[in-house]
Amino acid sequence: MWDFKRLQKDPPVGISGAPQDNDIMLWNALIFGNDSPWDGGKICPTILIASSRHFTEDYPNKPPVVRFVSRMFHPNIYADGSICLDILQNQWIYDVSAILTSIQSLLCDPNPSLPANSEAARLFSKN
Repeated sequence: MWDFKRLQKDPPVGISGAPQDNDIMLWNALIFGNDSPWDGGKICPTILIASSRHFTEDYPNKPPVVRFVSRMFHPNIYADGSICLDILQNQWIYDVSAILTSIQSLLCDPNPSLPANSEAARLFSKN
């Protein structure tokens, strides 16, 4: 609930998130692609990215499971929607806002040197 209250009080620009009505452990979040390749319908109209978060009883000591619900063609997003992002594996930060901000940053600035989708990484690196 602390993360939810903080996210409601001071949301990062272009980001919103909240637990589902019937389950505090399952969240839905939206990340808007402002000022990115996703902006203005270049890839998707106003790129409304939906992702779900699943928190376990170990939270905040362990990160939630984060996956995109929408199908994404991106160098750092696997086919199953999971995200290749350090803070979700090795460098865990105890804050939902930081997770969403990091995902937003990754969408705008992919890292093709650590690809989750080799075809997307190859295309991104070429052009």
